[in-house]
Formats: sequence, structure tokens, C-alpha cells
Amino acid sequence: MNAPLTTTPHDPAAEGGLEGQREAIATLGHELRLLVDATVRTAASPETQHHLADADGVRALTGQLTGRRRSPKEIAEVDEFPDGARMYSPVTGAGSPLAPPMHVTPVDGGVIGRCLLGIAHEGPPGYGHGGISTMLLVELMGWACAAVGKPGMTISLQMRYQGPVPLETSLQVTAHITGTDDRKLFVKGTITTEDAPSTVLVEADGIFLAPAPEAARTLFPALDHAKQITDR
Repeated sequence: MNAPLTTTPHDPAAEGGLEGQREAIATLGHELRLLVDATVRTAASPETQHHLADADGVRALTGQLTGRRRSPKEIAEVDEFPDGARMYSPVTGAGSPLAPPMHVTPVDGGVIGRCLLGIAHEGPPGYGHGGISTMLLVELMGWACAAVGKPGMTISLQMRYQGPVPLETSLQVTAHITGTDDRKLFVKGTITTEDAPSTVLVEADGIFLAPAPEAARTLFPALDHAKQITDR
């Protein structure tokens, strides 16, 4: 068995700084996504699966990720919360084994995301789970809020499923602000395929709320100053 991989104390300079750390996280995330994909596709025997799960297999790999574990309200040091890179986001995070991951680009009037869902995101055979479509849209709609300087949280969401979202197909997810009312932002989002961008498969209208400073301090105590969220 390999020696345990110690994650703390952390020395950014020794690992190429923040970008070097993000690159390592993304590399591990990529391999974990391949493992997840193989796991949900496999027709391996029960004996093989038990062997891979035991102390000499995946369990041993988990044991190598030693060191202090991040608490639920702690912001990862590699993240730029609330309006930047989120390395472990289940939608955009290159370090997440759950993420597609989606690549987001600012465009005139909003943001556009591109991703490809794998079989691990399956609902009906060959198509994405409806909840995954919602997750993609909510994430990107949040990015649209941040893009106009008002990072917000979802308070209302109306979904319309107009067609199944195919797996292993390049998808295009869009989001843009349609209006504002003080701290409320009204956002529209869509999912299409890249080959047929005019055919909307899933559509959403949401209302997001940029938290007031006192609420932000309660919700995100790890931030040095709550105005990083509200005063942009």
C-alpha cells in the first residue's frame, strides 16, 4: 500500500501556489469522474466489486486523503466565493466527482455554460435526470447574478421540461437577468444541445435574492466581510 497522502500542513509555494493546487485538484477530480463512470457502467462480478471496495482497493485510496477535513461552512482556500471559481461545485467544480463539469463563459447579457452529462447523471435510460437539469440551471442562474455584481440565492424557481436532455451529448446552458427589484433578481435559464440551440429542452424562471449584510454575516461566517457578497 502507498504511504498516506498528507494534505496538511499546506505549503502553496512548494506546490506551485494556488494554480498548482487547483491543477492537482482538477487532475484528481478527472480521475474520480472516470472511476464513477466505470462504476455505474460495469458488469463486473460481485466478487470483483467486493475486492475493489475492500481495504486494498477504493477504501485504501480514501484512507490516503488524510489531514484536517473542511467543515460544511468553511470556504475552500482554492475557491473565490461568491463570484469566482468553486473547485468542488457539483456543477462547475473540476475537483468534484459529481460535476459534468460545466465550463462557464460570460456573454453579452448573461452567461453560457457548456457540459456533457454522463451515465452517472442518468434518469430515464439515455437521458439526464430531471433534478440534474434543475441543478445545472440553478447554478448557472446564480452565475448570471454574480456577473451583474449581485451574487444571490434562489428563493423561487419555476421549471418547464419540454424535452428529455440526452446523455453524452454536448449541451448548452444559458442564463440571463430579465429584471431587478432592489435586492431581487429575476433570471431566465435554458438548456439546449449545442447542435440544436434553438430547440429548448428545459426552461426555468427564477427569483434570486442578494442577501442583506446582516443575513450574509449569519449565512457565511467564514467571509471576512459580508459586504463582499452584497456591495459589488
